[in-house]
Amino acid sequence: MVGVQPRNGWVIWLSLALGLLLSVSPLPEFMQIGRPLWVALILTYWVLALPHRVGMTTAWILGLAQDVLFGTLLGQNALILTLITFLVLSLHQRLRMFPMWQQSMVLMVVFGLAQLVQLWLNALTGSRPPTLAFVLPALVSALLWPWICTFLRALHRRLNVN
Repeated sequence: MVGVQPRNGWVIWLSLALGLLLSVSPLPEFMQIGRPLWVALILTYWVLALPHRVGMTTAWILGLAQDVLFGTLLGQNALILTLITFLVLSLHQRLRMFPMWQQSMVLMVVFGLAQLVQLWLNALTGSRPPTLAFVLPALVSALLWPWICTFLRALHRRLNVN
């Protein structure tokens, strides 16, 4: 990696901004409980693909942006996205070797842990009653992972992002 110039970094930030937009886009009421974790999915792809460019600092900044966008406790989503990034970076070498279905299973556990931490933080602040349906977005996100990964990988290769 010595001497490699970073190219097309705007693609990373544009995709993460798209994730922020998708996370606040309106959905029908019955689909709200299973809203995918768009920002976490896109961030996870870039952490796996380019761990030297996208890491904990990116996750923290993106989480603060998500906190401001949602109007939640400042640092709550930043903590969650940083936790997801830490876990993905810890499993980085193994995750890259797994087939897509195993990646989805591991990411379902990672996203589930993040959702449980968010449920705990919400219970501490008193903003949401504890319920196990709060983990449903982790399942939906794991099911979307193969499509998100395939799309972003094609974009990554086509635009030669490094």
